[in-house]
Amino acid sequence: MSLLQERKYTCRVSSTLNRDTKQFGKKFMFDNRDETCWNSDQGSPQWISLEFTEITSVSGFSLQFQGGFAGKDCYVETDGTLKVLDFYPEDCNKVQYFYLKDRVHVKKIRIAFNSSTEAGSPCTGFYGRITLYRLELYP
Repeated sequence: MSLLQERKYTCRVSSTLNRDTKQFGKKFMFDNRDETCWNSDQGSPQWISLEFTEITSVSGFSLQFQGGFAGKDCYVETDGTLKVLDFYPEDCNKVQYFYLKDRVHVKKIRIAFNSSTEAGSPCTGFYGRITLYRLELYP
């Protein structure tokens, strides 16, 4: 079971596509619906920050991207500055699991995507967007 169903937290994200939070907002990473997602706006890096109301133990997490809009060259940091994991997701639609080397006890955790698999195009000019259907943290 995800910690995010058990704990109180605040989520912040780097951006939302066209600032359209009704259609692409951060809340959609946590609603367990396959047809909704968070879409970042273009540009790198993008990130998701979770701040808990109390110290929380975290050993791993899972992400489900939309293929073509996955993060690459990613990392996790805790309490603002301590990098605890570099990770490299696949560019696919499946749920992917990542585990920290050691369990951490934190109030704040941030997942950062230094770049995206979105190639961009001369027509749209977009690049660097992240599309994430699901984020879960594990104790």
